[in-house]
Amino acid sequence: GVELVESGGESVQAGGSLRLSCKFSTFGLHRAWFRQVPGKEREGVAAIDTSGRATVAESVKDRFTVSKDTDKKMLYLEMNNLKPEDTAMYYCAADPRNLGLTRGEEYRWWGQGTQVTVSS
Repeated sequence: GVELVESGGESVQAGGSLRLSCKFSTFGLHRAWFRQVPGKEREGVAAIDTSGRATVAESVKDRFTVSKDTDKKMLYLEMNNLKPEDTAMYYCAADPRNLGLTRGEEYRWWGQGTQVTVSS
C-alpha cells in the first residue's frame, strides 16, 4: 500500500504561520489535505492534482497554500495568519482518482495526522 506521513503540526499563537508536510511512498497520486475536530465533520482544506492544479477551500483561501514537490514525493500546506478555529488534526490523503475536496470519504490512503493548535 501507499504510506503517507504528516509532520509540522505545532501549537502556535493566533496570527502565526505553519507549514505542514506529507511524505508519500510513491508517485502519481492526486493529493489533498483535510482537517477534523473531534465531534465535527471532516473538512476538506486543499487539494492538488497530478497536473499541479490546486483547489483551496473558500474558508481558508486567503491564508492557506497547497503545493507539492513531485521529485521528493512531498505535499505541503502553508498556513498563514492562523486563527483559533484552524485548530484541528490535519490529515493528508491520496487517491488515483481526482476527488478534490468534496469526496473525502473516497480517498483510499490517509496519513495518521498532525495536530495544529492555535491559541488566542
